[in-house]
Amino acid sequence: MTRLFHVSEESDIERFEPRPSPQRYEQLSGDVVFAITGEMLHLYLTPRDCPRVVYTSGPFSREADIERYLGTSGIIMAVESAWRSAMRETTLYIYELPGETFELLDENAGYYISYQAVRPMNVYMITNPLSALIERAVNVVFMADLRALAEEISRSGLRFSYIRMGNAR
Repeated sequence: MTRLFHVSEESDIERFEPRPSPQRYEQLSGDVVFAITGEMLHLYLTPRDCPRVVYTSGPFSREADIERYLGTSGIIMAVESAWRSAMRETTLYIYELPGETFELLDENAGYYISYQAVRPMNVYMITNPLSALIERAVNVVFMADLRALAEEISRSGLRFSYIRMGNAR
């Protein structure tokens, strides 16, 4: 079974209750608990509201895009400069969830959902998200404006994820 996780800034979650999805998915038929695979966990090792653009190469990436945007980096996470201190100082809790009631929602994003309440099996604390990302070989870059980069990356052949861009300046 795939290991599943949920990242939070809350330290005392004893039970995850299904909630409305923050995104629209046609295949959802009610409130859900979201979980992420370990492979995609790096996408959420930031303060919750932190806007970010994460990109890497994929099976359809063009060599020119890899050279231009990634160079020798495997994964890049671009974060607004205003979030630099929060990336070092926010404490995150990674809850490991039992997979029995979960089903795959989005393979590319690593999203799984459960329509049932779920009790975590384990919880791990991260006191410095920036260090945790670096340990996972994610190259974190800080920039004043994410929007231009997001637009460029969306036109490239790279695999990418935008999270909390509504909070971008």
